[in-house]
Amino acid sequence: MGILKFVFAIFLSFIPGLLGIMISPIASGKNTWYGDINHSVLTPAGWVFSAVWTVLYFLIGIALFLIMRQQGFAKPRDIITAYILFAVNLILNTSWSFVFFGAHSPEYAMFVLFALIIVAIFMARAFFRVSPAAFWLTLPYIIWLMFAFYLNGMIIYLN
Repeated sequence: MGILKFVFAIFLSFIPGLLGIMISPIASGKNTWYGDINHSVLTPAGWVFSAVWTVLYFLIGIALFLIMRQQGFAKPRDIITAYILFAVNLILNTSWSFVFFGAHSPEYAMFVLFALIIVAIFMARAFFRVSPAAFWLTLPYIIWLMFAFYLNGMIIYLN
């Protein structure tokens, strides 16, 4: 049963990435709009985005698995809060790709990203109440989101 929970948690954590690949120029090479706009000098190469997001989704999946393992040990309210914030995080993370790459709207994507950072911080806090290890696994994700916020902001500024 434990391995199925683990696989399920990892799968759930990769949903934003799997859906984002459909429109992301980094993964598919199909979106010329992104290539034609000005970027920060700190913008990583496409393969770096792919590698970092793969690691981050995996860490978030492990964090979710740790939350799932705490059923019956942690307060039910804390576990439910962690699950809700995880779900909202998934929705916002997925939405960012569609707003930024699909709608070509870095301005609206910036609002989505701001909301995503806030939710990710609250999610990390909720994870801490259930599993401190899960909290620590979410910190690289939050740091990367803040870097993404900078990159998104620079695209707005430079274009």
